[in-house]
Parts: sequence; C-alpha cells; structure tokens
Amino acid sequence: MSPFWLSYLPLAIILSSLLPGLIIFTLKEQQVKLRIALNLLGVTVKLVLVLIMWQAVKAGAVFYFSVPFLPGAELVLQGDALSLLFVVLSSVLWLATTIYAIGYLENSPLRSRFFGYFSLCVSATVGLALSGNLVSFLLFYELLTLATFPLVVHRGTPEALAAGRRYLAYTLSGGLLLLTGVALLHSLVQSPQFIPGGYVSAVVSEHAGLLQLAFGLMIAGLGVKAALLPLHGWLPQAMVAPAPVSALLHAVAVVKAGAFGIIRLVYDVFGVDSMQQLQLAEPLMLLAATTILYGSWRALAQQDIKKRLAYSTISQVSYITVGVAMLGPLAAVGGLVHLVHQGVMKITLFFCAGNYAETLGVHKINELNGAGRRMPLTSVAFTVAALGMIGIPPTAGFISKWYLGLGAVATDNSLMLLVFVFSGLLNAAYFLPIVYRLWFLPQGGNWPKEQRLSATLETHWMLLLPMLFTAVLIILMGVFASTGVSPLSWTQLIVEREFSYD
Repeated sequence: MSPFWLSYLPLAIILSSLLPGLIIFTLKEQQVKLRIALNLLGVTVKLVLVLIMWQAVKAGAVFYFSVPFLPGAELVLQGDALSLLFVVLSSVLWLATTIYAIGYLENSPLRSRFFGYFSLCVSATVGLALSGNLVSFLLFYELLTLATFPLVVHRGTPEALAAGRRYLAYTLSGGLLLLTGVALLHSLVQSPQFIPGGYVSAVVSEHAGLLQLAFGLMIAGLGVKAALLPLHGWLPQAMVAPAPVSALLHAVAVVKAGAFGIIRLVYDVFGVDSMQQLQLAEPLMLLAATTILYGSWRALAQQDIKKRLAYSTISQVSYITVGVAMLGPLAAVGGLVHLVHQGVMKITLFFCAGNYAETLGVHKINELNGAGRRMPLTSVAFTVAALGMIGIPPTAGFISKWYLGLGAVATDNSLMLLVFVFSGLLNAAYFLPIVYRLWFLPQGGNWPKEQRLSATLETHWMLLLPMLFTAVLIILMGVFASTGVSPLSWTQLIVEREFSYD
C-alpha cells in the first residue's frame, strides 16, 4: 500500500462521517431524502475505508498520520489491530443505528440537528479509537462529550434537560481528571505514540508515587464514561434520551470510549510489567468486580426497561476492565472480545426496547406480558440478546465469559471466577423474567386498545431490520468464533502482536 494511504486513510475515515454531518446541519427539515442520502453515504464510505484498513492491518501494515499540536506532543492518528477492533465495531453499529434512527425519528422535529450531532459523535468516537497518543485521545474524548450532550437533551423536556446537565457535570469533571492525569504523566515522561508494553517503565523506580497518582487520575477520568462505581450516576438518568441515542451511548460511543481508554492506558501506556511493579492492577480489578456485582444487583430492582438495561451496561462493561486488569493473555482476549460482543448484544436490547415503546407504548417490564405474540421478531431478538448477556451458548456472550473464566483460572484468580459465576446468576435473575413475560403470560391489558386489537404484527421495517441484523450477529459471533473473520480471532491477533506478557 502506498505511503499516501498509510498516512491519510485514518484521517479519511474520520472525515467520512464528519463532512456529511456538517452538511446535514445546514439542511431544512423537509429535505428528508437528501438528509437520508448523506447519512447513508457517510456510513457506506466509512465502511469501505475501514474494510481497506482492516485488510491492510491484517497483513501487517500500520497506518500513521501526525500533525504538530502541542509542544512535545503531536496530534497522532494510528491504525493498528487494537484501533481496528473499536473502529469496526463503531462503523458497523453506526450503520445499524443510522437506519434505526431514520425510522424511529420519521415524524420528529429537529432531525437535521439530531443527525448532524449523531455524525459528529461517531466521528469523535472513531477519532478516539484511531488516536495514537494520550494527547490525541484526550482531544477526541472531550469532543465526544460535546457531541453527545445535544443528543441526550434532544427531546427538550425538563427530564431530558436535567439528565443532560447531570451528564455534562459528570463527563466534564471526568475530562478534567483525565487532563490532569495526562499532564502529570507528560511532565514525567513525554507522550510518545502508544507502544505495546507501555513506555513508563524507564521512570518507575524514580517516580513510582507520581505514576500511581497519574494512573488513578486517568482511571477516574475514564471511569466516568466507562461507568465504573461510583462514577456511574449519569448513565441511568440519560435513558430519557431517544432509543437510538441510548443505543449509541451504551454500545457504540460513550461507554465504550471509557473502556477502550482503560485498555490503551493499561497496555500501551503503562504496560504489564509497570502495572505489576506499581501494584495498580489489583485495585483496578477489584473496583471493576465491585461494579459488575453492583450493576447487576441494581438492575434487579428496575421496572423501567431502559433503566434495567442501563444498570446491566454498568455491570457488563466492567467485564472488559476486569479482563484487562487480570494481566493475562486469556483474560485479555475475553475482555477485548467482550468490547465487541457486549456492544452488539446491548444495541439489540435497546433496539427492542425502542420497538416496544414506539409500537405498544410500553416502557415498563410489567407491561410486556404477551408481547411475544404481538411482536414475535422483536421478542426473539430480545431473547437472543438476553441469553447472550447471561452467557448461554452458542451466543457471543458465552465466548466472552468463557475466555474471562479461563483467564481467571490461568492467573490463579479464584475470586474473579466467583464474581463471574455470581454475576451470571444475577444476569439470569433480571433477564429471564422478562423473557418469561414476553412468551408465557397473556397479553397485557394496559396497551392502547388499537394495539391490543390489531392483527398487524411487528413494527416499521426500518426499526425491525437493524435489530434482526444485530441479533443474527450475536449467534454468528458465537457459532463461528473459531473462524478467521470472527471478533475472537481478531482479539487473539491483538494479544499475539501487541501485548507482551512474562
């Protein structure tokens, strides 16, 4: 591949959603076809460019783009195997979410504003994934906050505005903590390109205390978006946003940005050896394990569908952090592949929740009785995703949890193994009753009369197609996990190439 493409393809991938988004801002509300065309054009171009990069990185290429930014720290975009894991996830789920959002917001006002910020959000997410150093990561991390805030408050209701203020308070505070940590680390060791194995080892003996402080500040900053306890409070409140935004927050952008940042920090800034010398891994692992159990426990008490899913996210995303913090190759594979698997499963669940809300006016779990007969495809998709979250084979969720369990055994970490087992039981406790209601209880009498009497099954095809696509992916990623094109095989490639273990 020519040096031109190796330099500019990462930038082109970001611009493929940024430029259409900026144009969409200028469109009038009635320019529906042009807005849809720009959305789909951006999605298509991005997927093609990502596919080109994926093929090249698989063959061993590394993409690198840099421009002067701050003294001692350039703005760097870097396309490597770890970047591609998050970029591919974001791009594929952006396609599904774009189609879903077009159908979901068909008769809503302010669609140009929504899709403009929607495109900016994906651009910031992909930029964050392609960032080649901490300074670049920080820039896109803050841009992501600014791009998602208008989406959270899109409906403009008092509830939405309150949730938006809470979201902004949490994420800006987290950004400030991350900035402080990055600045402190930069004062100790200049911020070079992310390096497999990290780059702080040279100053560990001299600045151990300051490195621990910098790590703690950066984990706190990243932990806001990753919804680590006790920094999770914004996430359940943000569920007042439209279903496509909830899907974006949980599966594509914000929460995953925090988790991805922790992965980069542990492996490509500090590295396994420095994490062990500074005794940073165990506190991070225990914090994430506590979050797993807390999120699952709180999910049990939620009657609002989206809030139960929100607490489930708080729990499930922390599996990624636990996998990383165990500092073993099998655990790393489990945590990294869960970044993808959880995203696909959770976006399916939010699509389903949006379908129930739009078609049946249902927002509470006790209103779902018999919905499986009224909306069978939506309910099948929900069931598949729920079973995946529990970890039932042959779903994608089983693959993640199997490797996390193997990682716990390989690192002699029986406590984490118990956490995985107990959390799986809690997952079953808050998902299986919903599945039971969908299929085995008579239809609820609290649906609108026209929906109770309607012989029409399901909902708008644009709400149905993305959900079925992601539900099928859940099965395919589990059944074909051992093939060369699966997320599991790609995470194994990442561990083999980029992470070093003693």
